[in-house]
Amino acid sequence: MQRTEALKSLTSSGAEPHGLLRIGISYTLAEGTLIEPIRALTEKYPKVRVQVSSEQLIQRLLAGELDVAAVPLPEGKTAPPPLLTNIIASDRMEIVQGAAGNVDSDWKSLGRTPWVLNPPGCFLRASLIDRMERAGFTPMIAAEVNNIQMQLAFVQAGYGVGLLPSRFIARNRSLDRVKILRPPSFDLHRSVAIVRVGQLGALGKAVDLLEHGFRQLFDAADTKKPVTRSRRRVSAKRRAARPLR
Repeated sequence: MQRTEALKSLTSSGAEPHGLLRIGISYTLAEGTLIEPIRALTEKYPKVRVQVSSEQLIQRLLAGELDVAAVPLPEGKTAPPPLLTNIIASDRMEIVQGAAGNVDSDWKSLGRTPWVLNPPGCFLRASLIDRMERAGFTPMIAAEVNNIQMQLAFVQAGYGVGLLPSRFIARNRSLDRVKILRPPSFDLHRSVAIVRVGQLGALGKAVDLLEHGFRQLFDAADTKKPVTRSRRRVSAKRRAARPLR
């Protein structure tokens, strides 16, 4: 009888959140500020234990190994069903060099300089390479790093140019330490999404609070707008999104 009541409590959306919440945060979003929504969650719901991962998040959500994840997605895409996707932000990707760099903002110059990029498998890297190849150039990759802070450090140290989100640059107050390059016809954006499984029971409240915290962080970074002259901000409700394939 006690086991039955415990199961009902776990699956009821009206119950106090408790138990293990398995959270994924993509390494491309992994910044120190993202700990704040998790801390707020555990303070409000002390009976919730969190477990955080950063690898193969969509696959692990589909396999039932995670409950929710913050992930970047190509613009206009959603996670595959039956996963639920809420787009919380849109972020422009910037090509950057160190403050002492002298690379020009054209594809020919960018084709001759070393690059610091995410490892293969990243859709942003693939989009950049595709754009450069259509211009007749191939990037010389000097470093493949799956840590955004380290990428910024490599760029600032002059090891190459990089591809970084505008919000990350603004949040880290890095504009005085990097130069932004705008080659012709380069306009690459990513969506930031909270992807969750369909049935979370009592943990649904905890996930709602986590999503709210993440959304506030990205909204706060957006209000400064120090990186771009103009921003395209697309409401999640107005976006006609397509599932990832």
